[in-house]
Amino acid sequence: MHRADHDCETIHGTVSPGFERVREAFEANFRFRGEQGAACAIYHRGRLVVDLWGGRRCHRTAEPWTDETLSLAFSVTKGMAAAAMALAHSRGWYELDAPVAEYWPEFAVGGKAAITIRELLSHQAGLVSIGQRLSPKIISDHDHMARLIAAQKPAWLPGTRHGYHTLTLGWYQNELIRRLDPRGRSLGQFFQDEIATPLDAEFYIGLPPSIEDHRIGQTRGFRRVQLLANLDQLPWKMVLAGIWPRSVVARSVDFLRVDNPATLCSREFREVEIPSAGGFGQARAVAKIYDALARCDQRLGFSATTLDELTAPTIAPPAGDRDAVLKIATRYAMGFSRPSDGFRFGSDDRTFGCPGAGGSFGMADPSAELSYAYLTNAMSFRIFDDPRERAVREVCYDCIGSLPPRALAAA
Repeated sequence: MHRADHDCETIHGTVSPGFERVREAFEANFRFRGEQGAACAIYHRGRLVVDLWGGRRCHRTAEPWTDETLSLAFSVTKGMAAAAMALAHSRGWYELDAPVAEYWPEFAVGGKAAITIRELLSHQAGLVSIGQRLSPKIISDHDHMARLIAAQKPAWLPGTRHGYHTLTLGWYQNELIRRLDPRGRSLGQFFQDEIATPLDAEFYIGLPPSIEDHRIGQTRGFRRVQLLANLDQLPWKMVLAGIWPRSVVARSVDFLRVDNPATLCSREFREVEIPSAGGFGQARAVAKIYDALARCDQRLGFSATTLDELTAPTIAPPAGDRDAVLKIATRYAMGFSRPSDGFRFGSDDRTFGCPGAGGSFGMADPSAELSYAYLTNAMSFRIFDDPRERAVREVCYDCIGSLPPRALAAA
């Protein structure tokens, strides 16, 4: 491995031979693309070939991002929650095509009796909203949250279309894990015990109070009104639809009443489990977990059957692949985003991952034997394909294509 800090004092970490251009692209983010603090990690054929970090952990104090910094990952957290659901599937705890109500009878009310777990995890259930304002105190009470979300009614006929369950999906996953797990653990605790700890991957869904403030990256966000001035970076139909308070778009986020997404970095929010948006961790942890999924890591017990489900061709619902919330073409399966006409990523359609608001992304590309993660604490207005993250990802694929056969064989 070569040191990556010899020519740019803000960049630290290591890159393997053949991946030097990834370091150059990462460095260029700070020089030319406005990056403030970030980390990037890549696994190739089971080896950590890129592990980089740099810039500022805190925008106010200019304290540096270090190899121990934990960053708010926003919806990259969905991928970690989906990993927990995938492990539960590998253990035979549920069938994807079984009704959710088979494992959670209280879920059946309000026209939800026939919703399958596959439909729920594919964002087809229409359960994008919660009918009251949530506070950290409410979120921390798993029993109360279970009653609250079980009472919700679908925004559309389940199974007929899909729409991004921006915040709600993780709480439905949480209650399923609590009921499926013989020990009754929450999703965050199950993830920690059965995935993060065995892999020595530091990522948390619900940050422990023992984590000291100096390790936490402080995210720089924006106020909602600023979205209107940046329609060139967002699905503009989504933003305009969100102006109407009763729209599906507005209802998918308004129950949290957070004007600045960076508020999730505050202590009151970061210590509760928000499995769709509130995880904290390191890029190398995200990449390592995706690597474990893609290679059916036997330390965890991921099965080939589950990997087949994760990588199977996606089938759009009857209404097509236009997302009812994001207003673009999307594809989903088992809690993950999949390549679509609206967001292309990976070497082929077997790739799975989750982007995070403002510039973060994590994914596994089994065909390329690659896993990848990019985390930033300087939010852009993009929900995917941020120029900083995309530049690093594209160079990564160039490096894989340009590695000589001998290096590929040794990797």
